[in-house]
Amino acid sequence: MTGIAGNHQRILERIRSAAGRSGRSADSIQLVAVTKTVPADRIQEAANCGIKHVGENRLQEALPKRAALAPANLTWHFIGHLQTNKAKKIVENFDWVHSVDRLEAGEALARHVTLRPPLPVLIEVKLLDEPNKSGVAESDLSSLVSALQRLDSLQLRGFMAVPPPVENPEDARPFFRRLRKLSEDFGLTELSMGMTHDFEIAVEEGATMVRIGTGLFGARP
Repeated sequence: MTGIAGNHQRILERIRSAAGRSGRSADSIQLVAVTKTVPADRIQEAANCGIKHVGENRLQEALPKRAALAPANLTWHFIGHLQTNKAKKIVENFDWVHSVDRLEAGEALARHVTLRPPLPVLIEVKLLDEPNKSGVAESDLSSLVSALQRLDSLQLRGFMAVPPPVENPEDARPFFRRLRKLSEDFGLTELSMGMTHDFEIAVEEGATMVRIGTGLFGARP
């Protein structure tokens, strides 16, 4: 089996193997197909292969794809940096938000959640002090968790993180392990961590969502 269908099956098998190594069920791990720069027809092809969850980084890129794919019954995850002036459109067009990194962003989302159930959100955590990377520092995490849990229109479900780039996927393990420990400390269950390069390590360390683009669709042009 080749193309997207073959890639999908190979990724699922690798998730199953990684889950088995850590004594988990593969059913507890959700594959989120990252579709940045991927056209709607290829996303539809992925949906035909069984993909149900799609992750987009940019609102303006996502909107025409979502309109074109409306009949596909996909669950849409916003995984990019959250600009407060786009909160209304994000609430209207996404089912999950992975990248709340400050109270201002959470409050902006909450103001627009009106005619729907609470919006599931994740806090993006910065696990290393990287100047150009979004995320809340661990030292500020407790206050942000408490503040977001007071917003009735949001449902804080867990954490998301992108570890620093490493050549050997094994070197990402301490960061994934740390995020899992944080989720346990706060009693939260969802962990969005792991991408094409390192998702098996993330699954072994407790990921409940893995965000995979290149491994599914191939290298971006």
